[in-house]
Amino acid sequence: MSASTVGMRGETRVHLTALVAPAAELGQGVVVGPYAIVGPGVQVGDGTEIGPRAFLERDTVVGEDCRIAHAAVLGTDPQDMKYKGERTMLTVGDRTVIREFATLNRGTAASGRTVVGSDCLLMAYSHVAHDCELGSHVVLANAVNMGGHVAIEDWVIVGGLTPIHQYVRIGAHAFVGGGSRIAQDVPPYCRVAGNPPKLYGLNSVGLERRGFSPETRAALKKAYRILFQSRMILSQALERAEAEVVGIPEVRQLLAFVRDSERGITV
Repeated sequence: MSASTVGMRGETRVHLTALVAPAAELGQGVVVGPYAIVGPGVQVGDGTEIGPRAFLERDTVVGEDCRIAHAAVLGTDPQDMKYKGERTMLTVGDRTVIREFATLNRGTAASGRTVVGSDCLLMAYSHVAHDCELGSHVVLANAVNMGGHVAIEDWVIVGGLTPIHQYVRIGAHAFVGGGSRIAQDVPPYCRVAGNPPKLYGLNSVGLERRGFSPETRAALKKAYRILFQSRMILSQALERAEAEVVGIPEVRQLLAFVRDSERGITV
């Protein structure tokens, strides 16, 4: 696939060796490469390129200007023994890149869908399991493997070879180091790494690169210290942070995430 052609609205081209189901829908300028398979109920947005031997099994919606690389597999049945063949969906947003041998399953009856947002990068051999929800601008490095029902918010980066336990949440703008084993929630704006994983402060570099103001970063740092570096129990720390760091939406988001955690917070 040529990156220079992504986003162009030329003629839709399907290679002679590709198989496209009559019930599939291809937008304007879609390119389907050699030996690729596009199954029934698949909708592919304008300008998207589907690489050689990629497989879009069924009931999958792919947005505009996406790149699906060689042998990526989308929209296959969930790997869940409770799945009984009910119709479910996989949805991928615009401009998302899915690299070689990545696998994305449809949802189950629990939620009905698996969702990947826009402007994401899913590197080779990454796996998005049933009922997962990824926000936009998410990066999964090579061989990140997710259990079912994982929720990853916007602008998260997950390093390679990282397994993520089912039902885990990873908050917005968090950074997860490679090779970590994530079994509990990762709070937004923070860095986590290791096995077992530990918090290593705010994702300061990422926040600065994304234009967070010095005042916001300072407020997040103060809240972080109260929550995770004081000797108070968590309920007391939440109350103190709410009282001392007010008027900052990002701090409110951090506190709400911690308060609502069901699996516990990685500390």
